[in-house]
Amino acid sequence: MKKNTAIAILASLAFALSCTSDFLTVENPKAKPIEEYFTTEQSVYESLVAAYAPLAWPDWFDNKYSPVNIASDLMADQLWPGGGTATDFADMKALARFDADARYTLPGLWSAAYSGVKRSNDVLQYIGWTKQAGNISDDTAKRYEAEARALRVFYYNWLWKFWGNIPYFETNLEEPFVCEQITADEVYNKIITDLEGVIEMDVLPMIRPQADAGRVTLAMVYMLYAEITMYQNDETRLPTALNYMKEIIADSNYDLLPDYADVFKESGEWGSETIFDVNYVSEGGRRDWSWVTGEGGTILPRLIGPRGWPDGTGGYMSGWGLGAVRLSTVEMFDPADARKDVTCFNVAGLAEELGVQYESTAYQHTGYYLQKYAPLDANRQGCLADWQMNFNNNLRVYRYAETLLNAAELVVRGYGSGDAAGWLNLVHGRSLGGATVELSLENIKKERSLEFVGEGKRYWDLVRWELTSDPDGIQASKVLTGPDELEFRKISWTPSKKYIPIPDTEISAAAGSAYPLTQNNY
Repeated sequence: MKKNTAIAILASLAFALSCTSDFLTVENPKAKPIEEYFTTEQSVYESLVAAYAPLAWPDWFDNKYSPVNIASDLMADQLWPGGGTATDFADMKALARFDADARYTLPGLWSAAYSGVKRSNDVLQYIGWTKQAGNISDDTAKRYEAEARALRVFYYNWLWKFWGNIPYFETNLEEPFVCEQITADEVYNKIITDLEGVIEMDVLPMIRPQADAGRVTLAMVYMLYAEITMYQNDETRLPTALNYMKEIIADSNYDLLPDYADVFKESGEWGSETIFDVNYVSEGGRRDWSWVTGEGGTILPRLIGPRGWPDGTGGYMSGWGLGAVRLSTVEMFDPADARKDVTCFNVAGLAEELGVQYESTAYQHTGYYLQKYAPLDANRQGCLADWQMNFNNNLRVYRYAETLLNAAELVVRGYGSGDAAGWLNLVHGRSLGGATVELSLENIKKERSLEFVGEGKRYWDLVRWELTSDPDGIQASKVLTGPDELEFRKISWTPSKKYIPIPDTEISAAAGSAYPLTQNNY
Protein backbone atom coordinates (compact mmCIF):
# COMPACT_ATOMS: atom_id res chain seq x y z
CA MET A 1 0.00 0.00 0.00
CA LYS A 2 1.38 3.38 -1.00
CA LYS A 3 2.23 5.48 2.02
CA ASN A 4 0.54 8.77 2.71
CA THR A 5 2.85 11.66 1.84
CA ALA A 6 1.03 14.55 3.50
CA ILE A 7 3.03 14.68 6.71
CA ALA A 8 6.32 13.93 4.95
CA ILE A 9 5.92 16.74 2.43
CA LEU A 10 3.93 19.36 4.32
CA ALA A 11 6.29 19.22 7.27
CA SER A 12 8.93 21.06 5.29
CA LEU A 13 6.58 23.38 3.43
CA ALA A 14 4.19 24.57 6.12
CA PHE A 15 6.21 27.63 7.02
CA ALA A 16 9.80 28.63 7.63
CA LEU A 17 11.26 27.97 11.04
CA SER A 18 14.98 28.62 11.01
CA CYS A 19 17.09 25.60 11.89
CA THR A 20 20.48 26.73 10.72
CA SER A 21 22.64 28.33 13.37
CA ASP A 22 19.95 28.80 16.00
CA PHE A 23 17.11 26.34 16.09
CA LEU A 24 15.23 28.45 18.62
CA THR A 25 14.86 31.45 16.32
CA VAL A 26 11.51 31.93 14.57
CA GLU A 27 11.34 33.60 11.17
CA ASN A 28 8.34 35.60 9.99
CA PRO A 29 6.24 33.16 7.88
CA LYS A 30 3.88 35.48 6.01
CA ALA A 31 5.29 38.99 6.44
CA LYS A 32 2.95 39.36 9.41
CA PRO A 33 3.73 39.55 13.08
CA ILE A 34 3.65 36.00 14.40
CA GLU A 35 1.12 36.98 17.05
CA GLU A 36 -1.28 37.97 14.25
CA TYR A 37 -0.61 35.13 11.85
CA PHE A 38 -1.00 32.23 14.27
CA THR A 39 -4.58 32.98 15.26
CA THR A 40 -6.50 30.68 12.90
CA GLU A 41 -7.13 26.96 12.89
CA GLN A 42 -5.28 26.63 9.56
CA SER A 43 -2.19 28.39 10.89
CA VAL A 44 -2.16 26.19 13.99
CA TYR A 45 -2.40 23.14 11.75
CA GLU A 46 0.59 24.42 9.77
CA SER A 47 2.59 24.74 12.98
CA LEU A 48 1.55 21.22 14.00
CA VAL A 49 2.70 19.80 10.68
CA ALA A 50 6.01 21.62 11.13
CA ALA A 51 6.39 20.01 14.55
CA TYR A 52 6.54 16.61 12.84
CA ALA A 53 9.37 17.61 10.51
CA PRO A 54 12.32 17.05 12.91
CA LEU A 55 11.35 13.37 13.18
CA ALA A 56 12.95 12.97 9.76
CA TRP A 57 16.13 14.95 10.32
CA PRO A 58 18.60 12.93 12.43
CA ASP A 59 19.91 10.80 9.55
CA TRP A 60 21.78 13.93 8.35
CA PHE A 61 21.43 17.17 10.28
CA ASP A 62 23.75 19.86 11.58
CA ASN A 63 26.47 18.41 9.31
CA LYS A 64 26.39 15.09 11.16
CA TYR A 65 25.03 11.62 10.48
CA SER A 66 22.91 10.59 13.46
CA PRO A 67 20.42 7.93 12.31
CA VAL A 68 18.75 6.98 15.58
CA ASN A 69 18.37 3.28 14.86
CA ILE A 70 21.97 2.75 13.77
CA ALA A 71 23.51 5.03 16.42
CA SER A 72 21.61 3.03 19.06
CA ASP A 73 22.44 -0.42 17.75
CA LEU A 74 26.14 0.28 17.23
CA MET A 75 26.41 0.54 21.01
CA ALA A 76 25.09 -3.03 21.28
CA ASP A 77 26.40 -6.33 19.92
CA GLN A 78 24.84 -6.93 16.49
CA LEU A 79 26.35 -4.35 14.10
CA TRP A 80 29.84 -2.98 13.41
CA PRO A 81 30.40 0.70 12.63
CA GLY A 82 32.20 -0.31 9.43
CA GLY A 83 32.70 2.41 6.84
CA GLY A 84 35.67 2.70 4.52
CA THR A 85 38.53 3.03 7.03
CA ALA A 86 39.23 2.93 10.75
CA THR A 87 38.66 6.71 10.91
CA ASP A 88 35.50 6.84 8.80
CA PHE A 89 32.35 7.75 10.80
CA ALA A 90 34.56 8.62 13.78
CA ASP A 91 31.65 9.60 16.01
CA MET A 92 29.86 6.31 15.38
CA LYS A 93 33.02 4.35 16.13
CA ALA A 94 33.58 6.26 19.35
CA LEU A 95 30.07 5.45 20.51
CA ALA A 96 30.48 1.81 19.58
CA ARG A 97 33.78 1.53 21.49
CA PHE A 98 32.34 3.25 24.59
CA ASP A 99 35.06 5.89 24.41
CA ALA A 100 33.01 8.78 23.04
CA ASP A 101 33.88 12.27 24.15
CA ALA A 102 32.16 15.60 23.68
CA ARG A 103 33.58 15.95 20.15
CA TYR A 104 31.91 12.74 18.96
CA THR A 105 28.50 12.56 20.50
CA LEU A 106 25.65 13.06 17.99
CA PRO A 107 25.22 16.85 17.90
CA GLY A 108 22.87 16.45 14.93
CA LEU A 109 20.47 14.37 16.97
CA TRP A 110 20.67 16.83 19.87
CA SER A 111 19.78 19.77 17.59
CA ALA A 112 17.03 17.89 15.75
CA ALA A 113 15.42 16.81 19.01
CA TYR A 114 15.45 20.29 20.52
CA SER A 115 14.09 21.67 17.25
CA GLY A 116 11.20 19.26 17.70
CA VAL A 117 10.69 20.35 21.30
CA LYS A 118 10.68 24.00 20.26
CA ARG A 119 8.18 23.43 17.46
CA SER A 120 5.91 21.39 19.70
CA ASN A 121 5.92 24.21 22.24
CA ASP A 122 5.06 26.62 19.42
CA VAL A 123 1.91 24.67 18.65
CA LEU A 124 0.76 24.87 22.25
CA GLN A 125 1.38 28.61 22.35
CA TYR A 126 -0.43 29.19 19.05
CA ILE A 127 -3.41 27.15 20.22
CA GLY A 128 -3.72 29.59 23.13
CA TRP A 129 -3.62 32.60 20.82
CA THR A 130 -6.17 31.06 18.47
CA LYS A 131 -8.55 30.10 21.27
CA GLN A 132 -8.34 33.65 22.59
CA ALA A 133 -9.27 34.91 19.11
CA GLY A 134 -12.22 32.48 19.04
CA ASN A 135 -11.02 30.83 15.84
CA ILE A 136 -10.73 27.18 16.88
CA SER A 137 -13.18 24.74 18.45
CA ASP A 138 -12.43 23.16 21.80
CA ASP A 139 -12.37 19.67 20.26
CA THR A 140 -9.89 20.62 17.56
CA ALA A 141 -7.72 22.51 20.04
CA LYS A 142 -7.59 19.47 22.32
CA ARG A 143 -6.65 17.12 19.48
CA TYR A 144 -3.86 19.41 18.31
CA GLU A 145 -2.66 19.87 21.88
CA ALA A 146 -2.53 16.11 22.45
CA GLU A 147 -0.49 15.61 19.27
CA ALA A 148 1.96 18.39 20.12
CA ARG A 149 2.49 17.17 23.68
CA ALA A 150 3.03 13.59 22.51
CA LEU A 151 5.57 14.78 19.94
CA ARG A 152 7.36 16.80 22.62
CA VAL A 153 7.65 13.70 24.81
CA PHE A 154 8.91 11.72 21.81
CA TYR A 155 11.69 14.26 21.17
CA TYR A 156 12.58 14.44 24.86
CA ASN A 157 12.71 10.64 24.90
CA TRP A 158 15.56 10.77 22.37
CA LEU A 159 17.42 13.29 24.53
CA TRP A 160 16.68 11.46 27.77
CA LYS A 161 17.84 8.06 26.60
CA PHE A 162 21.07 9.27 24.99
CA TRP A 163 22.07 12.11 27.36
CA GLY A 164 19.92 11.73 30.48
CA ASN A 165 20.72 14.98 32.29
CA ILE A 166 19.45 17.67 29.96
CA PRO A 167 17.95 21.17 29.79
CA TYR A 168 14.17 20.82 29.95
CA PHE A 169 11.58 23.46 29.05
CA GLU A 170 7.89 23.43 28.18
CA THR A 171 7.72 27.12 27.29
CA ASN A 172 10.12 28.30 24.62
CA LEU A 173 13.19 30.13 25.77
CA GLU A 174 14.20 33.69 25.11
CA GLU A 175 17.71 34.99 24.65
CA PRO A 176 20.24 33.79 25.66
CA PHE A 177 18.27 30.51 25.19
CA VAL A 178 19.43 28.69 28.30
CA CYS A 179 17.55 26.99 31.11
CA GLU A 180 18.18 24.69 34.04
CA GLN A 181 19.70 21.29 33.37
CA ILE A 182 17.83 18.64 35.35
CA THR A 183 18.68 15.06 36.24
CA ALA A 184 17.62 12.08 34.17
CA ASP A 185 15.16 10.98 36.84
CA GLU A 186 13.62 14.45 36.88
CA VAL A 187 13.32 14.35 33.10
CA TYR A 188 11.60 10.99 33.36
CA ASN A 189 9.08 12.31 35.87
CA LYS A 190 8.24 15.25 33.64
CA ILE A 191 7.85 13.38 30.37
CA ILE A 192 5.87 10.49 31.82
CA THR A 193 3.54 12.91 33.61
CA ASP A 194 3.11 14.86 30.36
CA LEU A 195 2.32 11.64 28.50
CA GLU A 196 -0.19 10.60 31.14
CA GLY A 197 -1.87 13.95 30.62
CA VAL A 198 -2.13 13.25 26.90
CA ILE A 199 -3.77 9.89 27.59
CA GLU A 200 -6.20 11.43 30.10
CA MET A 201 -7.36 13.91 27.45
CA ASP A 202 -8.91 10.92 25.62
CA VAL A 203 -8.98 12.63 22.23
CA LEU A 204 -6.54 10.59 20.12
CA PRO A 205 -7.78 7.79 17.84
CA MET A 206 -6.30 4.31 18.22
CA ILE A 207 -5.50 4.32 14.49
CA ARG A 208 -5.55 6.92 11.73
CA PRO A 209 -7.04 6.60 8.24
CA GLN A 210 -4.44 6.19 5.50
CA ALA A 211 -4.78 9.86 4.56
CA ASP A 212 -3.36 10.75 7.98
CA ALA A 213 -0.81 7.95 8.34
CA GLY A 214 2.17 9.29 10.22
CA ARG A 215 0.27 11.36 12.75
CA VAL A 216 0.24 10.54 16.45
CA THR A 217 -2.29 7.92 17.56
CA LEU A 218 -3.28 6.56 20.94
CA ALA A 219 -1.51 3.31 20.07
CA MET A 220 1.71 5.26 19.38
CA VAL A 221 1.35 7.04 22.73
CA TYR A 222 0.80 3.69 24.48
CA MET A 223 3.98 2.30 22.89
CA LEU A 224 5.94 5.41 23.89
CA TYR A 225 4.60 5.02 27.43
CA ALA A 226 5.70 1.38 27.55
CA GLU A 227 9.14 2.18 26.14
CA ILE A 228 9.78 4.94 28.66
CA THR A 229 8.46 3.13 31.73
CA MET A 230 10.19 -0.15 30.86
CA TYR A 231 13.49 1.65 30.32
CA GLN A 232 13.11 3.42 33.66
CA ASN A 233 11.88 0.15 35.23
CA ASP A 234 9.12 2.11 36.96
CA GLU A 235 7.39 -0.70 38.80
CA THR A 236 4.52 1.56 39.83
CA ARG A 237 3.60 2.15 36.19
CA LEU A 238 4.49 -1.16 34.52
CA PRO A 239 1.06 -2.71 35.24
CA THR A 240 -0.47 0.25 33.39
CA ALA A 241 1.97 -0.25 30.51
CA LEU A 242 0.81 -3.86 30.27
CA ASN A 243 -2.83 -2.78 30.19
CA TYR A 244 -2.04 -0.40 27.34
CA MET A 245 -0.34 -3.21 25.39
CA LYS A 246 -3.42 -5.37 25.93
CA GLU A 247 -5.65 -2.58 24.60
CA ILE A 248 -3.64 -2.51 21.37
CA ILE A 249 -3.74 -6.31 21.13
CA ALA A 250 -7.52 -6.24 21.56
CA ASP A 251 -7.89 -3.73 18.72
CA SER A 252 -8.70 -5.53 15.47
CA ASN A 253 -6.91 -2.89 13.39
CA TYR A 254 -3.51 -4.18 14.48
CA ASP A 255 -2.00 -7.54 13.61
CA LEU A 256 1.25 -9.10 12.42
CA LEU A 257 1.78 -9.17 8.68
CA PRO A 258 1.81 -12.85 7.69
CA ASP A 259 5.17 -12.58 5.91
CA TYR A 260 8.03 -10.94 7.82
CA ALA A 261 9.62 -9.83 4.54
CA ASP A 262 6.65 -7.58 3.83
CA VAL A 263 7.27 -5.51 6.97
CA PHE A 264 10.17 -3.69 5.32
CA LYS A 265 8.79 -3.34 1.83
CA GLU A 266 7.09 -0.16 0.68
CA SER A 267 3.95 -2.21 0.14
CA GLY A 268 3.98 -3.09 3.84
CA GLU A 269 4.26 0.45 5.12
CA TRP A 270 1.27 1.47 7.20
CA GLY A 271 -0.09 -2.05 7.07
CA SER A 272 -1.66 -3.77 10.05
CA GLU A 273 1.70 -4.18 11.80
CA THR A 274 2.62 -0.49 11.71
CA ILE A 275 1.95 1.50 14.85
CA PHE A 276 4.28 4.38 14.12
CA ASP A 277 6.71 5.17 11.31
CA VAL A 278 8.64 8.25 10.31
CA ASN A 279 7.46 8.89 6.74
CA TYR A 280 9.94 9.32 3.89
CA VAL A 281 9.07 9.64 0.19
CA SER A 282 11.17 9.55 -2.96
CA GLU A 283 8.54 10.68 -5.46
CA GLY A 284 9.01 14.42 -5.88
CA GLY A 285 11.69 14.42 -3.18
CA ARG A 286 13.65 17.66 -3.04
CA ARG A 287 15.90 16.97 -0.09
CA ASP A 288 19.45 17.94 -0.96
CA TRP A 289 22.79 18.67 0.67
CA SER A 290 21.91 22.35 0.47
CA TRP A 291 18.39 21.76 1.84
CA VAL A 292 18.67 18.94 4.34
CA THR A 293 15.30 19.75 5.93
CA GLY A 294 13.54 19.67 2.57
CA GLU A 295 10.68 17.33 1.82
CA GLY A 296 11.55 13.92 0.49
CA GLY A 297 13.46 10.86 1.54
CA THR A 298 16.18 9.53 3.79
CA ILE A 299 19.90 9.02 3.40
CA LEU A 300 19.91 5.96 5.69
CA PRO A 301 20.04 3.34 2.87
CA ARG A 302 23.00 5.15 1.29
CA LEU A 303 24.78 5.15 4.66
CA ILE A 304 24.42 1.42 5.23
CA GLY A 305 24.77 0.08 1.68
CA PRO A 306 27.82 -1.87 0.40
CA ARG A 307 30.76 0.29 -0.60
CA GLY A 308 31.73 0.32 -4.26
CA TRP A 309 28.72 -1.67 -5.39
CA PRO A 310 28.02 -1.05 -9.10
CA ASP A 311 24.90 1.09 -9.02
CA GLY A 312 21.77 -0.71 -10.15
CA THR A 313 23.36 -4.15 -10.28
CA GLY A 314 21.00 -6.72 -8.81
CA GLY A 315 18.60 -3.89 -8.00
CA TYR A 316 20.90 -2.26 -5.41
CA MET A 317 22.71 1.06 -5.24
CA SER A 318 26.10 1.57 -3.63
CA GLY A 319 26.56 2.84 -0.10
CA TRP A 320 29.16 3.81 2.49
CA GLY A 321 29.29 0.64 4.57
CA LEU A 322 28.01 1.91 7.93
CA GLY A 323 26.48 -0.69 10.23
CA ALA A 324 27.96 -3.89 8.82
CA VAL A 325 26.15 -6.91 10.24
CA ARG A 326 28.36 -8.96 12.56
CA LEU A 327 28.94 -12.60 11.68
CA SER A 328 27.74 -13.54 15.15
CA THR A 329 24.43 -11.85 14.27
CA VAL A 330 24.11 -13.87 11.06
CA GLU A 331 24.89 -17.06 12.95
CA MET A 332 22.32 -16.51 15.71
CA PHE A 333 19.45 -17.11 13.27
CA ASP A 334 18.06 -20.56 12.68
CA PRO A 335 18.59 -21.29 8.94
CA ALA A 336 14.81 -21.68 8.63
CA ASP A 337 14.08 -18.31 10.26
CA ALA A 338 12.51 -15.98 7.68
CA ARG A 339 14.07 -13.03 9.51
CA LYS A 340 17.59 -14.07 8.56
CA ASP A 341 17.51 -13.05 4.89
CA VAL A 342 15.32 -10.02 5.58
CA THR A 343 17.87 -8.82 8.15
CA CYS A 344 21.20 -9.95 6.71
CA PHE A 345 22.00 -8.74 3.19
CA ASN A 346 24.52 -11.30 1.89
CA VAL A 347 26.48 -8.90 -0.29
CA ALA A 348 29.43 -11.25 -0.73
CA GLY A 349 27.15 -14.03 -1.92
CA LEU A 350 25.31 -11.76 -4.36
CA ALA A 351 28.58 -10.40 -5.73
CA GLU A 352 29.83 -13.92 -6.36
CA GLU A 353 26.54 -14.90 -7.99
CA LEU A 354 26.56 -11.87 -10.30
CA GLY A 355 30.32 -11.83 -10.88
CA VAL A 356 30.79 -8.24 -9.72
CA GLN A 357 33.42 -6.50 -7.64
CA TYR A 358 32.85 -4.15 -4.70
CA GLU A 359 34.91 -2.92 -1.72
CA SER A 360 35.17 -6.19 0.13
CA THR A 361 38.23 -4.84 1.96
CA ALA A 362 36.27 -2.03 3.65
CA TYR A 363 36.77 -1.61 7.39
CA GLN A 364 35.05 -4.32 9.46
CA HIS A 365 33.60 -5.81 6.29
CA THR A 366 31.83 -9.10 6.99
CA GLY A 367 30.11 -9.68 3.67
CA TYR A 368 26.78 -8.73 5.24
CA TYR A 369 24.88 -5.45 5.57
CA LEU A 370 21.43 -4.60 6.89
CA GLN A 371 18.80 -5.72 4.39
CA LYS A 372 15.87 -4.00 6.14
CA TYR A 373 16.95 -0.59 4.88
CA ALA A 374 19.11 -1.67 1.95
CA PRO A 375 19.59 0.92 -0.85
CA LEU A 376 17.25 -0.52 -3.45
CA ASP A 377 17.25 1.23 -6.81
CA ALA A 378 13.44 1.08 -6.83
CA ASN A 379 13.24 3.01 -3.56
CA ARG A 380 14.86 6.18 -4.90
CA GLN A 381 12.80 6.65 -8.05
CA GLY A 382 10.97 9.89 -8.80
CA CYS A 383 13.11 12.20 -6.71
CA LEU A 384 13.87 15.66 -8.06
CA ALA A 385 17.10 16.28 -6.16
CA ASP A 386 20.04 14.20 -4.94
CA TRP A 387 19.05 10.52 -5.00
CA GLN A 388 21.40 9.78 -2.11
CA MET A 389 19.11 11.68 0.26
CA ASN A 390 15.76 10.62 -1.16
CA PHE A 391 15.17 6.93 -0.49
CA ASN A 392 11.55 6.24 0.40
CA ASN A 393 12.20 3.75 3.23
CA ASN A 394 10.03 4.68 6.19
CA LEU A 395 11.84 4.47 9.52
CA ARG A 396 10.04 1.83 11.56
CA VAL A 397 9.59 3.08 15.12
CA TYR A 398 6.88 0.92 16.71
CA ARG A 399 5.55 -2.35 15.30
CA TYR A 400 2.83 -4.65 16.57
CA ALA A 401 5.46 -7.35 17.12
CA GLU A 402 6.95 -5.12 19.82
CA THR A 403 3.52 -4.70 21.41
CA LEU A 404 3.23 -8.48 21.73
CA LEU A 405 6.73 -8.94 23.16
CA ASN A 406 6.30 -6.00 25.57
CA ALA A 407 3.11 -7.57 26.86
CA ALA A 408 4.66 -11.02 27.19
CA GLU A 409 7.66 -9.65 29.08
CA LEU A 410 5.53 -7.64 31.48
CA VAL A 411 3.37 -10.66 32.30
CA VAL A 412 6.39 -12.90 32.90
CA ARG A 413 7.93 -10.24 35.11
CA GLY A 414 4.80 -10.25 37.24
CA TYR A 415 3.03 -7.02 36.34
CA GLY A 416 -0.29 -8.56 35.39
CA SER A 417 -1.91 -11.45 33.60
CA GLY A 418 -2.45 -12.42 29.98
CA ASP A 419 -1.59 -14.92 27.28
CA ALA A 420 2.15 -14.33 27.37
CA ALA A 421 2.96 -17.66 25.74
CA GLY A 422 0.53 -16.98 22.93
CA TRP A 423 1.89 -13.49 22.33
CA LEU A 424 5.48 -14.71 22.28
CA ASN A 425 4.68 -17.50 19.87
CA LEU A 426 2.77 -15.27 17.48
CA VAL A 427 6.06 -13.47 16.88
CA HIS A 428 8.22 -16.60 16.99
CA GLY A 429 5.94 -18.70 14.81
CA ARG A 430 5.43 -16.01 12.16
CA SER A 431 9.03 -16.45 11.02
CA LEU A 432 9.49 -20.14 11.79
CA GLY A 433 6.53 -21.82 10.14
CA GLY A 434 4.31 -21.80 13.19
CA ALA A 435 6.90 -23.31 15.52
CA THR A 436 6.54 -22.63 19.24
CA VAL A 437 9.00 -21.94 22.01
CA GLU A 438 8.70 -22.33 25.76
CA LEU A 439 7.62 -19.23 27.65
CA SER A 440 10.47 -17.71 29.64
CA LEU A 441 12.02 -14.31 30.06
CA GLU A 442 15.18 -15.59 28.41
CA ASN A 443 13.22 -16.67 25.31
CA ILE A 444 11.41 -13.32 25.15
CA LYS A 445 14.77 -11.57 25.22
CA LYS A 446 16.10 -13.87 22.52
CA GLU A 447 13.05 -13.17 20.38
CA ARG A 448 13.59 -9.43 20.69
CA SER A 449 17.21 -9.86 19.65
CA LEU A 450 16.12 -11.70 16.49
CA GLU A 451 13.11 -9.56 15.64
CA PHE A 452 14.55 -6.04 15.88
CA VAL A 453 18.11 -6.14 14.49
CA GLY A 454 18.92 -2.68 13.13
CA GLU A 455 15.73 -1.10 14.48
CA GLY A 456 17.34 0.72 17.41
CA LYS A 457 16.00 -1.52 20.18
CA ARG A 458 18.84 -3.83 21.18
CA TYR A 459 21.14 -1.48 23.10
CA TRP A 460 18.36 0.02 25.20
CA ASP A 461 17.14 -3.49 26.01
CA LEU A 462 20.57 -4.54 27.19
CA VAL A 463 20.92 -1.48 29.38
CA ARG A 464 17.52 -1.79 31.01
CA TRP A 465 17.95 -5.50 31.67
CA GLU A 466 21.34 -4.88 33.25
CA LEU A 467 20.13 -2.11 35.50
CA THR A 468 17.19 -4.14 36.79
CA SER A 469 19.74 -6.78 37.94
CA ASP A 470 17.70 -9.37 36.12
CA PRO A 471 19.32 -12.81 36.64
CA ASP A 472 17.41 -14.45 33.78
CA GLY A 473 19.01 -14.08 30.38
CA ILE A 474 21.23 -11.55 28.68
CA GLN A 475 22.70 -8.67 30.63
CA ALA A 476 24.77 -5.80 29.36
CA SER A 477 27.79 -6.60 31.51
CA LYS A 478 27.90 -10.08 30.00
CA VAL A 479 27.40 -9.06 26.39
CA LEU A 480 29.04 -5.64 26.09
CA THR A 481 32.40 -6.67 27.46
CA GLY A 482 35.65 -6.01 25.62
CA PRO A 483 37.59 -7.12 23.81
CA ASP A 484 34.93 -8.30 21.37
CA GLU A 485 35.20 -10.66 18.42
CA LEU A 486 37.36 -8.22 16.40
CA GLU A 487 39.07 -6.74 19.47
CA PHE A 488 37.46 -3.48 18.39
CA ARG A 489 35.74 -2.75 21.68
CA LYS A 490 38.31 -2.88 24.47
CA ILE A 491 36.28 -0.94 27.01
CA SER A 492 33.46 -2.73 28.79
CA TRP A 493 30.05 -1.21 29.36
CA THR A 494 29.41 0.03 32.90
CA PRO A 495 26.45 1.97 34.33
CA SER A 496 28.44 5.18 33.85
CA LYS A 497 28.09 4.60 30.08
CA LYS A 498 24.31 4.90 30.27
CA TYR A 499 24.43 8.55 29.17
CA ILE A 500 26.79 9.72 26.46
CA PRO A 501 28.73 13.00 26.69
CA ILE A 502 26.83 16.18 25.90
CA PRO A 503 28.15 17.78 22.67
CA ASP A 504 30.99 20.19 23.41
CA THR A 505 29.29 22.89 21.32
CA GLU A 506 26.42 22.90 23.84
CA ILE A 507 28.77 22.94 26.83
CA SER A 508 30.61 25.91 25.33
CA ALA A 509 27.44 27.78 24.39
CA ALA A 510 26.10 27.60 27.95
CA ALA A 511 29.40 28.40 29.65
CA GLY A 512 29.27 31.64 31.63
CA SER A 513 25.46 31.77 31.50
CA ALA A 514 23.08 31.51 34.42
CA TYR A 515 22.68 27.82 33.58
CA PRO A 516 26.02 26.26 32.58
CA LEU A 517 25.81 22.62 31.56
CA THR A 518 27.44 19.90 33.64
CA GLN A 519 29.05 17.21 31.50
CA ASN A 520 28.00 13.59 31.99
CA ASN A 521 30.46 11.42 33.90
CA TYR A 522 31.18 9.06 31.04
